[in-house]
Amino acid sequence: MPSSSRNTRATDLLKKVRKIEIKTKALSHQIFAGEYHSAFKGRGMAFSEVREYQWGDDVRAMDWNVTARLRAPYVKVYEEERELTVVLLVDVSRSGLFGTAVETKRERIAEIAAVLSFSAILNNDKVGALFFSDRVEKFIPPGKGRSHLLHIIREMLELQPVSDGTDIGAALKFLTNAIKKKCTAFLLSDMLDADAEGNPRYEEALKVAVNRHDLSVIKVHDPRERSLPAVGLVHIKDSETGAAAWIDTDSRKVRAAYEHWFAGLSARETGLFNKYQVDHVDIATDDDYVKGLMALFHRR
Repeated sequence: MPSSSRNTRATDLLKKVRKIEIKTKALSHQIFAGEYHSAFKGRGMAFSEVREYQWGDDVRAMDWNVTARLRAPYVKVYEEERELTVVLLVDVSRSGLFGTAVETKRERIAEIAAVLSFSAILNNDKVGALFFSDRVEKFIPPGKGRSHLLHIIREMLELQPVSDGTDIGAALKFLTNAIKKKCTAFLLSDMLDADAEGNPRYEEALKVAVNRHDLSVIKVHDPRERSLPAVGLVHIKDSETGAAAWIDTDSRKVRAAYEHWFAGLSARETGLFNKYQVDHVDIATDDDYVKGLMALFHRR
């Protein structure tokens, strides 16, 4: 690639990164910082110090080593461990390139992920990212700081996946194996990963992941995916598998069958999330995602 083309591409990328930083950072400061802080608690209680025993202290907190050494009763003092490790599981499969509104699904996912990242950084949490298709495309271990955060945003905007497909189960298994301590994880995807009967293929991996981590699902869909317009004979192609077919969208039967399939898929997803008590929200690319995220935070 000529140097001028590389320079132009790099300049365009920096502009995109800067634009998304300005917008999402402002939202994080103005709207989400307090809500995020309240919704996502620390891992538990961490040891702070020892002090002399006071009337009413729990005897189970006694530090017997210090008590014996100083020949006076001392207790351990704990405080809430606020720092979290946040991991974003970002779907970069080819279906994310679909978009009939202002943004594609992948662009909307990137923006939401950036807002969550800035909220975490404002809370002094570590943030990592796992980009997946039907394989783990890239893993950025959790870290802190603006440069680390901008690195994640650049990858969200620029990463070119090797594969086209989707395997949510593989991403969840990687999370379970790679992050040993409990973390707060956000799965951002269109969730189009089902078998021929429309059943989600990732149930077992989800079951294991929610027992290890605090997992929330943010589904992003395009409004056109809910129903088909009556525009006559249309050639359609699955962007991930390459399968193609002609369908008659003027047929009410065809449109009704599609709507029934999509509604059933969504219902089975919701049933699965409810079964394992996974907090979730469904956001369309033409919706105000602020309302969706606030609703997710308030349910916690």
